[in-house]
Amino acid sequence: MKIRNYRLFATGAVVSNIGTWMSRITQDWLVLSLTGSSAAVGITTALQFLPMLLFGLYGGVIADRYPKRQLLLVTQSAMAVCGISLAVLTLSGHVQVWHVYLIAFMLGMVTVIDNPTRQSFVSEMVGPDQLRNAVSLNSANFQSARLIGPAVAGVLITTVGSGWAFMLNGLSFIAPLTGLLLMRQHELHKSVLVPRGKGQLREGLRYVRGRPELIWPIVLVGFIGTFGFNFPIWLTAFAHEIFHGGAGMYAFFNILMAAGSLAGALLSARRRSSRIRMLVLAAIGFGLLEILVSVSPSVWLFSLLLLPIGMIGLTVNVSANTSVQMACDPEMRGRVMSLYMMVFVGGTPIGGPLLGWVTDTYGARIGFATGGVVSLLAAAAVGLVLTRLAGVRLKVDLRGGRPHMEFVPKERELATAA
Repeated sequence: MKIRNYRLFATGAVVSNIGTWMSRITQDWLVLSLTGSSAAVGITTALQFLPMLLFGLYGGVIADRYPKRQLLLVTQSAMAVCGISLAVLTLSGHVQVWHVYLIAFMLGMVTVIDNPTRQSFVSEMVGPDQLRNAVSLNSANFQSARLIGPAVAGVLITTVGSGWAFMLNGLSFIAPLTGLLLMRQHELHKSVLVPRGKGQLREGLRYVRGRPELIWPIVLVGFIGTFGFNFPIWLTAFAHEIFHGGAGMYAFFNILMAAGSLAGALLSARRRSSRIRMLVLAAIGFGLLEILVSVSPSVWLFSLLLLPIGMIGLTVNVSANTSVQMACDPEMRGRVMSLYMMVFVGGTPIGGPLLGWVTDTYGARIGFATGGVVSLLAAAAVGLVLTRLAGVRLKVDLRGGRPHMEFVPKERELATAA
């Protein structure tokens, strides 16, 4: 936060993020109100992330090719237009489900370029030495806004209607645009712009394929993003069907998850390094917690468990993000991060409708538990692969009456046995 350009970026982002969370909550509840279907909420989420699945890698090529500050000025302006358009439709009383679907898809198209550009622009503002801290603070920024946005959305929906929440979201993009315009360009760390050329997309894929320290974290967050992060589907279903609440309860659930995520972001900012072991263990804990929360008998226990889910889910995200960014070369960062985001959120068009159907057919509890089981199995499988690649194994020592677990080199184990 001592860096002026980053302060401008963070200040604008928190205002915009509040608007984004207001819009997300309002959008989910609007679709549920119009259709009465959790699957429809899943379709909306899927359409918003479908462009990332289809075109995400091209967004990384663009992010590596053009100045990132100029790109962000264009993408943030386009997002403002999407928010105001949905506000006008809703306030005029003409909004239909297909309008929400269309604008969600358009917003996803903009995100294809905006996401890898924002992710890689962080290093230009702060430099490599402060990158982990900046990524963690970005997450804390996002989750702080998540504490405020849902609460404001719940009040607006029940008092003046959904349209004004969408309008405030559109206007909130004035803040990041102002911050980008006020930045001192000479204080930015010079980035390597990749000239236009053939094969740049394939080059990025080959680069990741040959590096286990990149590909396996990306595989893990792909499974968790596709199956474990479908909270709009599950939280709307639990609020509406299981606990018989309204938009206020749904907003309350999101606030609790945000509080846990904020704590996770602040803890991540204090850690000085990103280890794959932390990523795998956090992912295992995340899957277990989702299974546990799915069988919660009361609204209070359910609410309480959302706090650690938010915290550990954020730890997974930050650990994977920073380990991938730190492991790749600067000239490849845009393409690598576009692949990361494509896998992390691009799987939502598959997981969203699928788990929405599971939730509608078998109930909210089965839907939530399914996401937890897949996340748990994926984390365990990736953990086993990484231990084999690293030449280590998990050793469990039951002596002394207390179990002790550690990863030890196979050579050390053989020497001990001899």
